[in-house]
Amino acid sequence: MPTLTKLFTMQETSLHNTKDDCWIVIDGKVYDVSSYLDEHPGGDDVILVATGKDATDEFEDAGHSKDARELMETFCIGELDPSPEIPELEIFSKNQPAGHAQKLMDLTKQFWAVPVAIVGISVVIGFLYLRKK
Repeated sequence: MPTLTKLFTMQETSLHNTKDDCWIVIDGKVYDVSSYLDEHPGGDDVILVATGKDATDEFEDAGHSKDARELMETFCIGELDPSPEIPELEIFSKNQPAGHAQKLMDLTKQFWAVPVAIVGISVVIGFLYLRKK
């Protein structure tokens, strides 16, 4: 009978990001390394920084031994779901609450160059128009 592999999303994996509940993703596999943090030769902070993202590059860059790789397999709890995660769409109604006006103001502050450019172009056109009269 084939073994069933549990699939996890990256979002689900990233929720396990504390010293008492720590999951990491390496090469598409999900590992629960909570019980290993205190024993990790590089310290627990190295692993805790890697939670919530694919830590394959960091794992490979550290140059882990064959024994470390074999030990790692004992902590494997499943695989990363290969299907792309689709973000939820936000649906707006015609009667939007005042909070949306604040979001618009925040965007305007963030992208201030566009309104400034429009005003600048308008001033130049107005100046040229008045100069021709």
